[in-house]
Amino acid sequence: MRKFSSLAAVCRISTAPAALENPIHHQHRLVQAALLSANSINYSARSPWFSYDKVTLKSARNAFAGTMLFSVAVSTSAEEVHAKEHVLSKFLPNDVVLYQYEACPFCNKVKAFLDFYDIPYKIVEVNPISKKEIKWSDYKKVPILMVDGDQMVDSSDIIDKLTKKIHPDVQLEGDEEKKWRGWVDNHLVHILSPNIYRSTSEALESFDYITTHGNFSFTERLTAKYAGAMAMYFVSKKLKKKHNITDERAALYEAAETWVDALKGREFLGGAKPNLADLAVYGVLRPIRYLKSGRDMVEHTTIGDWYTRMENAVGVSSKIPA
Repeated sequence: MRKFSSLAAVCRISTAPAALENPIHHQHRLVQAALLSANSINYSARSPWFSYDKVTLKSARNAFAGTMLFSVAVSTSAEEVHAKEHVLSKFLPNDVVLYQYEACPFCNKVKAFLDFYDIPYKIVEVNPISKKEIKWSDYKKVPILMVDGDQMVDSSDIIDKLTKKIHPDVQLEGDEEKKWRGWVDNHLVHILSPNIYRSTSEALESFDYITTHGNFSFTERLTAKYAGAMAMYFVSKKLKKKHNITDERAALYEAAETWVDALKGREFLGGAKPNLADLAVYGVLRPIRYLKSGRDMVEHTTIGDWYTRMENAVGVSSKIPA
């Protein structure tokens, strides 16, 4: 394979310490580097990265789009409706705006919380190249949540602050809930990248989703999909080694079963209804659920029933249409 010297910037970013410390946020910097080097990339017909025919790519896109439809129409249980009504009687913000990347698991944690509590919110999709949408903020990562003009950052901290507003007289969380929320941030998220970008086809599937939902021009979408997928494929191998993962699918399946075991036969970790740990696990898994890694996870583990219950409990999105 011919060497792509134009990917030097991508390689430098992928081997930087920050890439290994926070792989999920870091993938968006890789997109940026890939886009900046786009003009010098030689799309060689001999390279397996760019040898996919139009029919194959179209079929893959159509298959993925079809599976995404399963998550749209979900019902809401009477118990969950009651919980939402109770919350809204205490906390009625006038203006909630989430600055996000569509595929970011930390952003999806926040969205799962907002959806569950039926708090209406607007979405501002941040362009990972210019980040012009958050130029006004000293905090240069996502998620950023603006609640009636007040800025909140860091997904777990955002959720803590919103929970205190909703339940001001209730203890924030118990030991079990706190333990599993920490497990999500310190373990589960590290398993995702090696699985999402496990193969070239899976990396392309993921970036097709990212660039379709993100704030990209047509040229940026095309470049980010192929150059970004290639970069993250190699980065995922480094992350796999860093976190001592010998078999990424086995690690994902083990994590899924570990979570199911933690339920101890309960519908949710919170008992009859989800708690913050349930919402955290559901939130970070939601972006991969209908990618190949997520489909494999549901097929080969027993997490599917819990995930379906979470879909029903969280209900439809509370996002305000643009």
